[in-house]
Amino acid sequence: MDTVADVLVGLVAALHVYILVMEMFLWERKPGRGLHGFDPEMARATAPMAANQGLYNGFLAAGLVWGLIADDPTGFRVRVFFLVCVVIAGVYGAVTANRRILFAQALPGALALAAVLAAR
Repeated sequence: MDTVADVLVGLVAALHVYILVMEMFLWERKPGRGLHGFDPEMARATAPMAANQGLYNGFLAAGLVWGLIADDPTGFRVRVFFLVCVVIAGVYGAVTANRRILFAQALPGALALAAVLAAR
């Protein structure tokens, strides 16, 4: 179960690195605009906000990687903390921005959190 939990945590971390890249570097380009259906003008207007969100996603990814490489009990605690942050951010995003975020962010985070807790 430890391996499954670590793989799921790694996948959630990779997802947040992907979000960081999309929001910080590709927001005004076709891949970033395609995520939300923005035209170039809207993408340009919202780019600073998106970059800020991307930075936060990078911090989530960094925390999850830290949790994977740190020895227990610190590693376990860090993984749980950052996965709870991922789930809360996903639920909040689903309520305030787009319901898809519940499935794209909160659900993977919740599955990884359940695996981490079950492996304990």
